[in-house]
Amino acid sequence: MQYMKLIVWQRSYQAALKSCTLIKSCNNYALKDQISRSAISIPSNIAEGAERKTAKDNVKFSYIAKGSCGELLTQIMLARDLNYIEEKSANLLITELYNISKMIGGFIRYRSQQIS
Repeated sequence: MQYMKLIVWQRSYQAALKSCTLIKSCNNYALKDQISRSAISIPSNIAEGAERKTAKDNVKFSYIAKGSCGELLTQIMLARDLNYIEEKSANLLITELYNISKMIGGFIRYRSQQIS
């Protein structure tokens, strides 16, 4: 599984673990579920795109991962502002998600150049 060597996959996997851990004790089950789903979607879509082995599919799934990253960032902000998670932890995760989103964007640009 070559995708596991990608720094963007590794960082998004760690962000997913952190997100699910931070929200674990949250009693707002709808928000908790949304956070879990969007967090898991980021590394999962990077992996799926990489396993498909075509640049076009890789870009398609990378866009989905990038969208999930924006979704998760927003949900973490909401959880922070609703006092479901601690502000400092949320802010560190928000910064990491912003950086992951930029990395995915760079990856999309790189793979898009390989589509003829």
